[in-house]
Amino acid sequence: MVNAIRQLHEWQRPLPDTLNPLEKGIVHAVAYGDVFDYPLTTGQIYRYLEGVFTTQAMVAVTVTNGRLQPHFLQQTDGYIHLPGRAAIVRTRQRREQIAQKLWPEAVRYGRLIACLPFVRMVALTGSLTMNNADDNADIDYLIVTENGRLWLSRAFIIAVVRLAARRGITICPNYILTERALEFPDKNLYTAHEVAQMVPLSGIDTYEQMRHQNKWVNHFLPNAATSPQPELMTGNGRSRIQAVLELPFRTSLGNRLESWEMTRKINKFQQQQQDNTGETDFCADWCKGHFDGHQHHTLTALEARIGQ
Repeated sequence: MVNAIRQLHEWQRPLPDTLNPLEKGIVHAVAYGDVFDYPLTTGQIYRYLEGVFTTQAMVAVTVTNGRLQPHFLQQTDGYIHLPGRAAIVRTRQRREQIAQKLWPEAVRYGRLIACLPFVRMVALTGSLTMNNADDNADIDYLIVTENGRLWLSRAFIIAVVRLAARRGITICPNYILTERALEFPDKNLYTAHEVAQMVPLSGIDTYEQMRHQNKWVNHFLPNAATSPQPELMTGNGRSRIQAVLELPFRTSLGNRLESWEMTRKINKFQQQQQDNTGETDFCADWCKGHFDGHQHHTLTALEARIGQ
C-alpha cells in the first residue's frame, strides 16, 4: 500500500501539452475514478470522458495506441488505472460483489418511496450507481417532490428510512428538492458526475426535465446524456394511491404542517452543521444534507492527481 501511494505521488504532475484534448480527457476520467479507488473500463471512460464528444471506438483506440500507456495509464485485467494503482482492480471487484447484494434493496425501497405522498421522482445516487459500494455503504437517493410539500414529503420518507434501519439497511435521502428547483446551482465536474451517474427509478418526465434544465452537464460530460440504466425507470406521474393519500394535506392544515416541519427541521440541521463547504443547504425548495463535504474532498483530490 505504501509503495502504491509512493508511485502515485511520483506520477502526479501537470499533463504535457503534447497530449491532445482526447488524451487529456481520458487521463482526467481515469484520475476521477482513482479518487474513489475505482479503475474504469473503456466503456466507462467513454461515458465519463471530460469535455470531449467522441465515439467509444475512438476512445478504445486512443487508450491502446501507446501514447498513454504505460507513462500516464496502465491496464490490469481489462481495467484502466493510473500508474502504480493496479491494486484498486481487486478493490473494484470486491466492491462489485457487495453492490450486487445491495441493488435489490435499493430498488425495492426506492420504489416504496416513490409511492409516498407528493413524491414525483426517485433516483439512486452515490457509490452504488457505479457498483463501488464498500462494506459500510449507504443507499443514497435524490428525491423530487411537489412544490410546497418538500418537508412533509421528507417526514414520510424518514418513516421508510427507519423501517429499513430495523432490517439493518441504511438508506439516505441526501438530496430532496421540489419540481421548481431542478437546476443544480453548483455547476462543476463533481455535480456533473452526480447527475450523469444517478439512476432514476421513477418519474421519467421529471428526470427528463432535470436533465434538460441541467444541460451544462453536457459541457463536462458530453457522452453521458442519458440514464446509465434506463431499464430500471418505471412509473410516471401520480398513482391513484398517492392522489388519495395527498388529499388530507391539500388543505390549510397541510400548509401549516409544512411550515411547522420546515422550521423545526431547519433549526435542528443548522445546529448540527459543522462544515464550511456550502454542501448543506435547507429551505422551502431543497434539503441538501451532504454534511461530509464530499464535493470539496473529491475535487481537491482530483486536482492533486492531475496537477492542475
